[in-house]
Amino acid sequence: MSAGSVTSPRAAPNALLPAIGGGAAIAAALPVYLVAGWRLGGWALAAILWLASQAFGYLLLRLRAKGNLAAAGVAGVGMMTRGIAVMLVAFAVAVSDPWLGLAAALTYAFAYTIELLLSLVSYFGNEPL
Repeated sequence: MSAGSVTSPRAAPNALLPAIGGGAAIAAALPVYLVAGWRLGGWALAAILWLASQAFGYLLLRLRAKGNLAAAGVAGVGMMTRGIAVMLVAFAVAVSDPWLGLAAALTYAFAYTIELLLSLVSYFGNEPL
Protein backbone atom coordinates (compact mmCIF):
# COMPACT_ATOMS: atom_id res chain seq x y z
CA MET A 1 0.00 0.00 0.00
CA SER A 2 1.51 3.32 -1.04
CA ALA A 3 1.09 6.60 0.83
CA GLY A 4 -0.85 7.96 -2.13
CA SER A 5 -3.52 5.30 -1.81
CA VAL A 6 -4.33 6.48 1.72
CA THR A 7 -4.09 10.23 1.09
CA SER A 8 -5.96 10.29 -2.22
CA PRO A 9 -9.40 11.90 -1.96
CA ARG A 10 -12.43 9.67 -2.38
CA ALA A 11 -16.14 10.17 -2.73
CA ALA A 12 -18.00 10.56 0.55
CA PRO A 13 -19.33 7.21 1.75
CA ASN A 14 -23.00 6.50 2.22
CA ALA A 15 -23.96 7.34 5.81
CA LEU A 16 -26.78 4.78 6.01
CA LEU A 17 -24.74 1.60 6.56
CA PRO A 18 -22.61 3.05 9.39
CA ALA A 19 -25.72 4.46 11.09
CA ILE A 20 -27.42 1.08 10.87
CA GLY A 21 -24.30 -0.59 12.28
CA GLY A 22 -24.25 1.79 15.23
CA GLY A 23 -27.95 1.22 15.80
CA ALA A 24 -27.36 -2.52 15.74
CA ALA A 25 -24.64 -2.04 18.37
CA ILE A 26 -27.14 -0.19 20.59
CA ALA A 27 -29.69 -2.97 20.03
CA ALA A 28 -27.07 -5.65 20.79
CA ALA A 29 -26.26 -3.92 24.07
CA LEU A 30 -29.81 -4.43 25.38
CA PRO A 31 -29.46 -8.19 25.99
CA VAL A 32 -26.12 -7.53 27.69
CA TYR A 33 -27.83 -5.09 30.07
CA LEU A 34 -30.63 -7.58 30.73
CA VAL A 35 -28.36 -10.58 31.35
CA ALA A 36 -25.91 -8.61 33.48
CA GLY A 37 -28.74 -7.12 35.54
CA TRP A 38 -27.64 -3.56 34.84
CA ARG A 39 -30.07 -0.65 35.07
CA LEU A 40 -31.90 -0.17 31.80
CA GLY A 41 -31.79 3.59 32.25
CA GLY A 42 -28.21 3.65 30.98
CA TRP A 43 -29.15 1.74 27.85
CA ALA A 44 -32.26 3.86 27.30
CA LEU A 45 -30.29 7.09 27.66
CA ALA A 46 -27.66 5.84 25.19
CA ALA A 47 -30.39 4.79 22.74
CA ILE A 48 -32.13 8.16 22.99
CA LEU A 49 -28.85 10.02 22.56
CA TRP A 50 -28.03 7.80 19.58
CA LEU A 51 -31.38 8.43 17.90
CA ALA A 52 -31.23 12.17 18.53
CA SER A 53 -27.67 12.35 17.24
CA GLN A 54 -28.54 10.41 14.10
CA ALA A 55 -31.61 12.55 13.44
CA PHE A 56 -29.52 15.72 13.79
CA GLY A 57 -26.83 14.20 11.56
CA TYR A 58 -29.43 13.39 8.92
CA LEU A 59 -30.69 16.96 9.04
CA LEU A 60 -27.11 18.22 8.59
CA LEU A 61 -26.52 15.87 5.64
CA ARG A 62 -29.64 17.25 3.97
CA LEU A 63 -28.38 20.77 4.60
CA ARG A 64 -24.94 19.96 3.16
CA ALA A 65 -26.63 18.58 0.03
CA LYS A 66 -27.84 22.08 -0.82
CA GLY A 67 -24.39 22.65 -2.30
CA ASN A 68 -23.58 26.20 -1.21
CA LEU A 69 -20.68 27.23 0.99
CA ALA A 70 -22.78 28.57 3.85
CA ALA A 71 -24.76 25.34 4.12
CA ALA A 72 -21.54 23.31 4.10
CA GLY A 73 -20.11 25.48 6.88
CA VAL A 74 -23.21 25.13 9.02
CA ALA A 75 -23.16 21.37 8.44
CA GLY A 76 -19.50 21.13 9.46
CA VAL A 77 -20.00 23.10 12.66
CA GLY A 78 -23.17 21.14 13.35
CA MET A 79 -21.36 17.81 13.07
CA MET A 80 -18.85 18.96 15.70
CA THR A 81 -21.63 20.31 17.88
CA ARG A 82 -23.45 16.99 17.68
CA GLY A 83 -20.67 15.19 19.56
CA ILE A 84 -20.28 17.98 22.09
CA ALA A 85 -24.02 17.98 22.82
CA VAL A 86 -24.01 14.23 23.47
CA MET A 87 -21.00 14.64 25.75
CA LEU A 88 -22.68 17.45 27.70
CA VAL A 89 -25.84 15.40 28.27
CA ALA A 90 -23.83 12.37 29.41
CA PHE A 91 -21.75 14.58 31.71
CA ALA A 92 -24.84 16.23 33.19
CA VAL A 93 -26.37 12.83 33.91
CA ALA A 94 -23.08 11.55 35.35
CA VAL A 95 -22.98 14.46 37.81
CA SER A 96 -26.29 13.37 39.32
CA ASP A 97 -25.89 9.59 38.85
CA PRO A 98 -22.31 8.50 38.00
CA TRP A 99 -23.11 4.88 37.13
CA LEU A 100 -26.02 5.80 34.89
CA GLY A 101 -23.94 8.40 33.06
CA LEU A 102 -21.02 6.00 32.69
CA ALA A 103 -23.23 3.21 31.34
CA ALA A 104 -24.86 5.54 28.81
CA ALA A 105 -21.53 7.05 27.76
CA LEU A 106 -19.87 3.66 27.28
CA THR A 107 -22.82 2.25 25.33
CA TYR A 108 -22.95 5.34 23.12
CA ALA A 109 -19.17 5.21 22.63
CA PHE A 110 -19.43 1.57 21.55
CA ALA A 111 -22.07 2.42 18.95
CA TYR A 112 -20.10 5.45 17.77
CA THR A 113 -16.98 3.30 17.38
CA ILE A 114 -18.87 0.80 15.24
CA GLU A 115 -20.25 3.65 13.12
CA LEU A 116 -16.78 5.18 12.73
CA LEU A 117 -15.19 1.85 11.74
CA LEU A 118 -17.89 1.18 9.15
CA SER A 119 -17.49 4.72 7.80
CA LEU A 120 -13.73 4.27 7.44
CA VAL A 121 -14.10 0.90 5.73
CA SER A 122 -16.71 2.38 3.40
CA TYR A 123 -14.56 5.44 2.64
CA PHE A 124 -11.36 3.56 1.95
CA GLY A 125 -13.32 0.93 0.01
CA ASN A 126 -14.17 3.59 -2.59
CA GLU A 127 -11.81 4.16 -5.48
CA PRO A 128 -9.68 7.32 -5.27
CA LEU A 129 -10.95 10.22 -7.37
